[in-house]
Amino acid sequence: MGAVNQGATIVDSLLAGGDLSSSQFRFVKMSGTTVVAVSGATDQPVGVLQNTPASGELATFVRFGPTKLEASAAITAGARIGPSANGRGVTYTPNHAGSNWVCGRARDAAANAGDIIPVFVDCVNQVLGA
Repeated sequence: MGAVNQGATIVDSLLAGGDLSSSQFRFVKMSGTTVVAVSGATDQPVGVLQNTPASGELATFVRFGPTKLEASAAITAGARIGPSANGRGVTYTPNHAGSNWVCGRARDAAANAGDIIPVFVDCVNQVLGA
């Protein structure tokens, strides 16, 4: 376990603190020494899940770098993104005063909720937004 630097990508692995089998390409957050699905729009994510672990299995997630992300709604290419209440990506505006975490940028557009799009995620240097 532990962070791995793969060029411009930081990938990490921790045990899943719950069933994440339906959370691939969604934001995850810390819960003690494990990761769990983001369950609120104000949850601070640690990365985007890359696999589909059951509880107690190793969960691999991208903290920094390119990844795929499931959209919660339509997203414009280039938009700043963060987690929605269900861990999917949604558009936010960085303002340092909001209660939502801006932690990436869409590399392509999503037309609908459920679309999987390429993004650049930065869960290391997040800012607040709305």
